[in-house]
Amino acid sequence: MEQRISRALQTAGAADAPALVVPSGRPEFGDYQANGCMAAAKKMKTNPVEFAKAVLEKLDLSDLAEKVEIKGPGFINIFLKREWLDDQLGSMKADEKLSVSQPETPETVVVDYSGPNLAKEMHVGHLRSTIIGDALARTLQFIGYKVIRQNHVGDWGTQFGMLAAFLALQYSIKQTENGLFFEAVSHIKDLDGYYKLANEWFKSSEENQQKSRDFVVRLQSGDPEIVPYWKEFCNLSLSHARTIYGRLGVLLGKNDVRGESLYNDYLPQVVKTLDEKGLLKESEGAKGVFLNEFKNKDGDPFFMIVQKSDGGYLYATTDLAAIWFRCGKGKEDGTVDWTAGRVLYVTDSRQAQHFAQVFTVAKKAGFADRTWLGHLAQASQGHPAPVQEAKTTGGTPVARLDETSKPQVSLEHVPFGMMLGTDGRPFKTREGGTVKLMDLLDEAESRAGALVKEKNPDLSEDKVKDIAHKVGIGALKYADLSQNRTSDYVFSWDKMLSLEGNTAPYMQYAYARIQSIFRKQDETSPACQGGDDADNGAIHVSEPAERALAVKLLQFPETVESVAEACMPNILCAYLYELAGAFMSFYENCPVLKSEGAVRASRLALCRLTAMVIQQGLALLGIETLEQM
Repeated sequence: MEQRISRALQTAGAADAPALVVPSGRPEFGDYQANGCMAAAKKMKTNPVEFAKAVLEKLDLSDLAEKVEIKGPGFINIFLKREWLDDQLGSMKADEKLSVSQPETPETVVVDYSGPNLAKEMHVGHLRSTIIGDALARTLQFIGYKVIRQNHVGDWGTQFGMLAAFLALQYSIKQTENGLFFEAVSHIKDLDGYYKLANEWFKSSEENQQKSRDFVVRLQSGDPEIVPYWKEFCNLSLSHARTIYGRLGVLLGKNDVRGESLYNDYLPQVVKTLDEKGLLKESEGAKGVFLNEFKNKDGDPFFMIVQKSDGGYLYATTDLAAIWFRCGKGKEDGTVDWTAGRVLYVTDSRQAQHFAQVFTVAKKAGFADRTWLGHLAQASQGHPAPVQEAKTTGGTPVARLDETSKPQVSLEHVPFGMMLGTDGRPFKTREGGTVKLMDLLDEAESRAGALVKEKNPDLSEDKVKDIAHKVGIGALKYADLSQNRTSDYVFSWDKMLSLEGNTAPYMQYAYARIQSIFRKQDETSPACQGGDDADNGAIHVSEPAERALAVKLLQFPETVESVAEACMPNILCAYLYELAGAFMSFYENCPVLKSEGAVRASRLALCRLTAMVIQQGLALLGIETLEQM
């Protein structure tokens, strides 16, 4: 509809005018409204109603709309054909992708998320990056893009020299046939406690500090006697992270980890390339790039340092090296490791300026250049396609280019706000300390388990545990994902575990309620056990509540595409909540099991399709459903 109405607007004389098609708020105004005529008419200085009539003369929606009319000051109301709705619902039910269209030339998308510091345990500050990034990766993969998940962990720097030295010098080590075995490692259950001990040991004497610095030098030079200590600690820390990912249901595995250390060998090449491009300057002994796009406090061009005066590198240098690698320039011989078309960085909003500066330097230096793919596109298409308008993912402008010729990779910062306590301050323990993520997950399951026992005290312990896990973790994730990610939000156990409102338990209950319909069907109609008429019955909508549910179901594909484009999981949460509401209205107004024949089969099929969409939608958010609650 957007495309057709936009073409009609253009043909009627409004070049580049958007159609502004939105779902109608009231059934008497149709299923959809196109609101672009008023703005276009104002720009053209003509009567909006007369212009809307001119647009309507150029518009053909006869294959999908039974009526198109003009109302008010130029609104175009669209009433969809019942037969078209029936056909679309039937196709959707038969498609495992639920009518979500697959891209003809799927690009590779790198999603950088979670990124804990391996020196410490994951804390509540890692939650948003981890689950937002996971939801985006799942959604992009479901659409059909090749998704490369990246866990850019902090595994390098002076602190690891300290930790390695503490591990090597304070604990006994013995040699085995398989190499070094660290007796202490199996006893380190509290990474934060271990870090604290190592830090106290470091500060206790100048001798210990010097030993740590020596370990840093030896580690960075690849000393074979030191590297195993560092690897052992990193493996230990990653095992803690993997336990959390498992409980959260986050799809980040061992092969997705690429820490800062991976890019260590690329850092000199980054500096060399910046110099060759004429971008590298020196200021007070440090090397970096002056950026006219950013100003310091004195109003002068900002100087982004990539190499300190002592020869050391910074986070910005590592991030530039990562872009170099991810955009297919990871090898000096020109071999393309990856051919990313889009790279998403899911980090908190406080890093927005850092990434804006890094992206600017990367584009100036050609690190994100994909001219070789552009050449391929030109050879196959005969000409390069134009660049589309810039779009945004929550405040950060990004270059989004077409699918055939992408001279630059789209580098996008996906920022998010903070999780706040009820006092409006960053979420902390009662004592004011940092909340460990493992402790937060424990409490989520404990609170959910208490509610389950209260509602149904006769359930077995195993059943309570299973429901508590799915409801507790689901509630924790959904409470976060349902928020506009760019905003701060107040964390509330009571709200997130409620069976009312836009919460995971409400959505899980909606799914379980639909499943209960099929259990009742099996009990009352032995001949139709297994929901045969739900799977094979044709859908025919007639009642207003059926029609409202049908239209909402058919909005699933465009919702998923919007989430992928804007990187906003809350769009999907809002849709699922509205879908559940539409289903409840349908269920109350349209008897399912008490109806007969084709009507019963159609309504069961609508129930089945609704369950499929809810289950798939929650799965894209990384949330499990339950057959019974």
